Amino acid sequence: MELTLLVRAYCHLCEEMRAALEPLARRAGATVVEIDVDAHPALEAAFGERVPVLLLGGVGAGRELCHYRLDAQRVTQALASAR
Repeated sequence: MELTLLVRAYCHLCEEMRAALEPLARRAGATVVEIDVDAHPALEAAFGERVPVLLLGGVGAGRELCHYRLDAQRVTQALASAR
């Protein structure tokens, strides 16, 4: 099970989401892959200022779970359903 966290450097919301996500992912046995949107022009164009964004799955086929702030309930439910 993979979660993709779209972030950018020096983003306090990204740091907050990363910290809140770690225990949820660990409990579910999920892997978190971080991608810096500023290093990928297509992602920067698609997500712009809407980071952080958390996806269940990868960038191409992933489903957006939340952005800006972690929705712990939605993430927990999505991880349980994905098992």
